[in-house]
Amino acid sequence: MENKIKLGIFLVLFSVLSFAFYHVNLSYIVGSQEQSFTMFQFVGPVGGGIMGPGIGAVSAVAVDFAAKILLGKMSWDLVGFIRLFTVAAAAVCFGMVREKKWAGIVIPAAGMLLFWANPVGAEAWGYALLWLIPVAASFLASNLFMRSLASTFQAHVIGSLAFLYFVGLPAAAWWALIPLVLVERGLFAAGMSVTYVSLNSIISFVQGKVVGSEVVKVEPAYSLVKVRE
Repeated sequence: MENKIKLGIFLVLFSVLSFAFYHVNLSYIVGSQEQSFTMFQFVGPVGGGIMGPGIGAVSAVAVDFAAKILLGKMSWDLVGFIRLFTVAAAAVCFGMVREKKWAGIVIPAAGMLLFWANPVGAEAWGYALLWLIPVAASFLASNLFMRSLASTFQAHVIGSLAFLYFVGLPAAAWWALIPLVLVERGLFAAGMSVTYVSLNSIISFVQGKVVGSEVVKVEPAYSLVKVRE
């Protein structure tokens, strides 16, 4: 029971941090000026590595939904609801892909087929080739940046398919987005990597000071603080 209470406290603190990051907009989403990418994309997915893919994914969806409601950013259409699960997919991948490569491959592989099955997607076929990046990164997931890159692209695949099928961007727009996506996902992967090292270091410090506080996972290789034996 005590560990459940401690895990609950950590979830609250993690949610508060995620909500704070949600206030920092990075860029608007092409095709929807009402929705934007925020620094939540840095912290949401790494919960899968700290709390496990299941709890991390649920936490990501809950924070995303609550933040959008409180900030008045929730889009009450199908695309808006689909986007609630993009960071959850990233969290699952982040928590699993190091040991199970398929966790970073299935969504991009299926995404390419679904993209090309759409007439506009077939015309903008080169855009879906971007999703070979997370496939390759999944095989190099022992590296934190590659793990983060594979993870952030899970969200990108789902979000892109939602816009392709339910918003209707023209083929020219998809082609024009390719260089932007490369920069954007590289930035997200770097931000996730820094966030993960920071959280591992903070948790390691707390666990070193408080006996019996080990209720979440720490990867010593990504901590700047020596983990207490």
